Amino acid sequence: VASVQRVVCGGCHDFKVVTKLAAAAFGEWEKSGFEPEAEFLAKIKAIAGVSAVETQTYTLEEVKLNKKDAKKAMDKKAAEAEKAGAADDKPKPPEDPAKKLKKVLKEGGKRGVEIEGAADMGGLQFFCTSVDEPEGDIDLLVQCVAAMNEKSDPTEEERKGGSGRVGKMVFSCGLAGLAVCAYVPEDKQAELDCAAWLEKVLSLYKYEMITKDKSVSTGCIPTDSEKNIFPLKIRESLILEANNYLRKLGLFPEDNGDSDDDMVFGDDDFPS
Repeated sequence: VASVQRVVCGGCHDFKVVTKLAAAAFGEWEKSGFEPEAEFLAKIKAIAGVSAVETQTYTLEEVKLNKKDAKKAMDKKAAEAEKAGAADDKPKPPEDPAKKLKKVLKEGGKRGVEIEGAADMGGLQFFCTSVDEPEGDIDLLVQCVAAMNEKSDPTEEERKGGSGRVGKMVFSCGLAGLAVCAYVPEDKQAELDCAAWLEKVLSLYKYEMITKDKSVSTGCIPTDSEKNIFPLKIRESLILEANNYLRKLGLFPEDNGDSDDDMVFGDDDFPS
């Protein structure tokens, strides 16, 4: 017997007999039925007040091995986490341009159908909304708007576009800034100057006009963290400004005083 331990636990007293043997000696003892353990346990059980007698067997080698394996597992997990963190820090490779353009055109085509329907129901000549896929890229935003305006093909199973007769201002948020594209159909250009409309909206912040044209004009408002200017934060106020400009020209329904009736459409207003 290597040691005898007494452990006090709350209102109970536990007595432990710890026997340490070499593996070979333990094997021989096991063959003999652990004599005289049975006799010893019987005498222990006969003591008045003893509520339970338990036996446990384990090898120190197994315990050490388990701890070693546990440490290896922890080290491996830490290494994997560090590797994953390093991968996250690396800039993501740019998306394939062809795949990206396909997504942009798909969103534009779908949004065009939705705009056409909303304009028909509301009797609107102009419409302001936002899109996701261009991600603040002016060129992609222009192509997205073009997809909205594309004439619908009745032979296609899924309709797309069809809103070319509706003037529109479309916003797209990106990390670098908010991209904006204004479109005015030819038959409405006498009533509304496309570039002037866009510039009035952008002028609420420091902005850059990129293109000016009677039909399509583009511009952007750069992100400025020091001045708390972020695309998502300013987008809705700019949509309201675009609507108010139209309203002053009699090109958009009058506000009856209920802000909920002002038609501001974003990504959440259209089902995916």
